[in-house]
Amino acid sequence: MNKLTFLSFIILLVVPLRSADKDSPDKFKIAAKLEDFEVEEEGDDNFFELSDFPSWESDQGNKILVNVDGFGAVGDGVADDTQAFVSAWKQACSVPKSVFMVPGGRRYLVNATRFRGPCADNLVIQIEGTIVAPNEPTNWDPKNPNIWLGFYNISKVLFHGNGVIDGSGSKWWAASCKKNKTNRCKGAPAALTIDSSSSIRVKGLTIQNSQQMNFVIGRSDSVRVTDVKVSCPGDSPNTDGIHITESTNVVLQNCKIGTGDDCISIVNASSGIKMKNIYCGPGHGISIGSLGKNNSTGIVEKIVVDNAFLRDTTNGLRIKTWQGGSGYVRLVRYQDVRMDNVSNPIIIDQFYCDSPISCQNQTSAVEISQIMYRNIIGTSRSQRAMKFACSDTVPCTHIVLNNINLQSRDGTVETYCNSAAGFGYGYIQPSAECLSSSQKDIIQEKEADILTTTEHIIHTEL
Repeated sequence: MNKLTFLSFIILLVVPLRSADKDSPDKFKIAAKLEDFEVEEEGDDNFFELSDFPSWESDQGNKILVNVDGFGAVGDGVADDTQAFVSAWKQACSVPKSVFMVPGGRRYLVNATRFRGPCADNLVIQIEGTIVAPNEPTNWDPKNPNIWLGFYNISKVLFHGNGVIDGSGSKWWAASCKKNKTNRCKGAPAALTIDSSSSIRVKGLTIQNSQQMNFVIGRSDSVRVTDVKVSCPGDSPNTDGIHITESTNVVLQNCKIGTGDDCISIVNASSGIKMKNIYCGPGHGISIGSLGKNNSTGIVEKIVVDNAFLRDTTNGLRIKTWQGGSGYVRLVRYQDVRMDNVSNPIIIDQFYCDSPISCQNQTSAVEISQIMYRNIIGTSRSQRAMKFACSDTVPCTHIVLNNINLQSRDGTVETYCNSAAGFGYGYIQPSAECLSSSQKDIIQEKEADILTTTEHIIHTEL
């Protein structure tokens, strides 16, 4: 047991939940609920066995090899291999126990393509070589403005291999309005998209240099992503590492992600998401949101981050919502997270405004409640190591802190609160006494401060 864990354990035995007031039993119930809820990790993996399919050099085994080279792919990085991939897909998708094979040692130039199911049982997509996108935005297929490699309506499929999916994104980044303010803001393709699918396993792949988002999981259920690496330069705009939307029962495990935007982003209609053994950096941290843009409804719940390391990121554990939205974020647990030189290690921002013009003040907001931060340690690059900037009309409630130790390399750190209710127990550094004990206390504090000048809060994209 290390010193910090031992100290936290001793303090936990002797320090009550903020104060021995009449609300303590409810606080214990809330803390226990947030500590104990689980996100299912196990899925039906019986539809494949990794030892059951052959290497690309061999035709042994009970799998049927469908090699893109056999359909005319050249693999020199210059010739257009799109049609070969499409033809090989049609064959592999229609025959049970097929392996759609992208051989190693080659570079396959493939244009925007939608690989559609449903497919026959037990399909394996084995990528050992490099699939590379065209590098010129002006020549991109206008029918697929947001897609490069998209897989739709597939079930019980394994993506596997040591290969690379390379989006050739440098010219896309240069044309971004975030790089050049005179450029028009517009979308760009995601490198890999899995949409409207179920029981998907992705293992071992590298996704890099995406035009915009690297890996999108959308409208899908039961997805397991393990040992995946995502890599983009720290200044590449909007290159989220793994983006989860409208999906349930997703596990990300043993993933190393470095990007120019969120390492992981989770948005509307997503629940049952677990992230375990995650490395993040560079990037904008691990984010829920943004939610509520253009007065929309955002719902995210049952999220767990378990064992993560963030280094040199502009945010750590972030929840971001726009003013004017509705819906909720609830039942979130961040535990066993280490930070190294991270700005805003813990941040809730209900005034998020990623816009070239100021956002209008609005009273409605996405409700944020039942959020636990447990065993969070490390160093903060910003003075505010914890920031709870919540809506005056829809405050954050039931924020729980347990064993927090965030320090500064060259100065002191502090906690900022606006309309945030919660409590801490165990060792809490910096102190979070600014958390109100209840929503009623928030209202009373606002009434008392109504004639005073309060700090102007500035919220920008980080």
